[in-house]
Amino acid sequence: MEQEKKLTIILGASANPSRYSFLALNRLLQHGHKVLPIGLRETEVAGVKIVNQPPQVNEVDTITLYLNPMRQKQYYSYILGVNPRRIIFNPGTENMELQKLAKAQGIQSIEGCTLVMLATGEY
Repeated sequence: MEQEKKLTIILGASANPSRYSFLALNRLLQHGHKVLPIGLRETEVAGVKIVNQPPQVNEVDTITLYLNPMRQKQYYSYILGVNPRRIIFNPGTENMELQKLAKAQGIQSIEGCTLVMLATGEY
């Protein structure tokens, strides 16, 4: 019996098909995951609205990052405030400062690739 898919926040979501966050959004949907894409511009991808103001949500399983470490800083309180089970630091988003803050709060940090994790069943 498959477990219920929990919410994944895509931080740095984009409607640009050449961006990895765009591919991740589509692959997460294909795998049946609930997603909340947060990006710079409000738009829509695959019938899902990308919002530009992070909403307060509960029961966040995963935040997958597609922002460089400098752009992440403005989201620290949001990321830690929604208290996800884990944060995936995709290539280019690795951030020791945020990883230490997350660890202090009991949040798992993974340096990996959401696309690869989905493809190999590790997600």
